[in-house]
Amino acid sequence: MIKFLGLCVQNLIKSLKYLLSGQVRFSSVISQAASISYDSLPISLIIAFIAAAVITIQVAKQFLMSGAEAYIGGTITIVMIREIAPGFVALAIGARAGTAISAEIANMQVTSQVDAIKTLKVDPVGYYFTPRLIAGALTVPMVVLLAEFIGIAGGMLVANITINLHPERYWYSVWAWLVNRDIYISLLKASVFGLLIALVCATQGYETKGGAKEVGTSTTQAAILSTVYMLFADFIINLIFYIAGS
Repeated sequence: MIKFLGLCVQNLIKSLKYLLSGQVRFSSVISQAASISYDSLPISLIIAFIAAAVITIQVAKQFLMSGAEAYIGGTITIVMIREIAPGFVALAIGARAGTAISAEIANMQVTSQVDAIKTLKVDPVGYYFTPRLIAGALTVPMVVLLAEFIGIAGGMLVANITINLHPERYWYSVWAWLVNRDIYISLLKASVFGLLIALVCATQGYETKGGAKEVGTSTTQAAILSTVYMLFADFIINLIFYIAGS
């Protein structure tokens, strides 16, 4: 894990140098943005809606019994924005787009396409990694923002169906509890998660050696490693902003 983290840091530095050199093509970034975030949008929004619906079902009855049903909207808002939306969306994108990144680069590595790039005196890390890192860091927060809205709206719908909570009471609680700082932190999380997905999965694919069997193994490993690093980053960000920051 420590050695792999070192490889990720080295590749990140190389990608930053490649970015500052001005060699990144805008079309490549757009293509990767579509592959990473746009194509993952439906599954991400579905997961956000279902997660919010399940949480609402779990808490609605207890809140109603204690006379606190007016706070359901605020509770769902805090849970979705602080943790569920950025975490679940990142996991969905990692499972779908992250594994695709790893498999694509691993296949290029085992078929000597990476060596062909080197013969053209082009840095393969910068060429392959940089557009993916930019796309992940910039577009995952957009998906998370949509997922937060869908989750909060889904909570309203389920609360209205299950305990007949009026939408006006629900949204009043949402606006009362909503804090800009939480939104900013959730978008920061999403950006870090998007960067980590692209960086970890691309690095895992780039380090692949062998043939088709190793490509499959590398893809599985990329999904595991990206999840571990995202959870660790989530812990660090929460520690900084919600514990140390308070």
